[in-house]
Amino acid sequence: MGSLLTYTTFLYPAILFIRMEQLIILGAGIAGLTAAVYAARAHLNPLVIGGNEEGGQLMLTTAVDNFPGFPDGILGPELIENTKKQAEKFGARFKSGQAVGFEVKKGMFGITLQSGDKLESKSVIIATGASARWLGIPSEKQYQARGVHTCATCDAYFYKEKIVYVVGGGDSAMEESLFISKFAKKVIVLHRRDSFRASKIMQDKFFANPKCSALWNKTVEEIKGDGKKMTGLVLKDTKTGKTEEVQGDGLFLAVGHIPNTDFVKGKLDLDDLGYLIADDHNHTSVPGVFAAGDVHDRRFKQAVTAAGSGCMAAMEAEKYVEHGG
Repeated sequence: MGSLLTYTTFLYPAILFIRMEQLIILGAGIAGLTAAVYAARAHLNPLVIGGNEEGGQLMLTTAVDNFPGFPDGILGPELIENTKKQAEKFGARFKSGQAVGFEVKKGMFGITLQSGDKLESKSVIIATGASARWLGIPSEKQYQARGVHTCATCDAYFYKEKIVYVVGGGDSAMEESLFISKFAKKVIVLHRRDSFRASKIMQDKFFANPKCSALWNKTVEEIKGDGKKMTGLVLKDTKTGKTEEVQGDGLFLAVGHIPNTDFVKGKLDLDDLGYLIADDHNHTSVPGVFAAGDVHDRRFKQAVTAAGSGCMAAMEAEKYVEHGG
């Protein structure tokens, strides 16, 4: 009788090999993409994670007239696409996804994406931006960049001699209104209460401007338009509940921004509004992690300043990696 051979199958647990990156850039807005250009040229072979709003605020902007080097302006999405191509030309790599977890390890950083993918890197640039607060009504998406905006410095120029509304009641709303008044025929602030919370000095400037006025106890219920651009608003009185329709050419939202930093809470220092705290050289509270763009810029929020901070963060990351942390 032939011998009976028994074969035993050994099951080994799957071994997950994670590539160690030199630099991961979180965010593909103008800050992250500029960082990618500089980091790729420095041979860091950066991996850029697109984020939940790939392209950032510029994807919601039509013509960008104040970015140096474009005397005739450039479309926001086109500026983003050109910068991405430039980064790819030098060797930057791109991956879709959103960071939902962040871990500080010994000599490295761990990043978990919403998909479940796990990444590790010697250094990280966080350029996840700050998302504008929206009203939450369907019609505002229909007329984004076609009447509805979140940045007066970016878009007020297009409303020369027009009627413009601003939603808000704080210093930002006052600042936005005063800037818009340089171009618009009339600027009307809509506030859900009967008094502003802005500082007295800002209110004084606002009310001293003959182009500026306020409508109290009003919220925007609907944005009216012809399918191509905004033509007016439906307003609701917060006290009486009555609605009325008003004509207008533009609506600017000045109700704040939400920094996209939830995934690093408890790991990196944040300020009272959730913005990343970084020093003058874009270093965060943890060595090897750098901030770029609106995720730590509470004040300027411009494409050119975001690009500049992306450059700075990449150059600092290069030094960090070169010297081994």
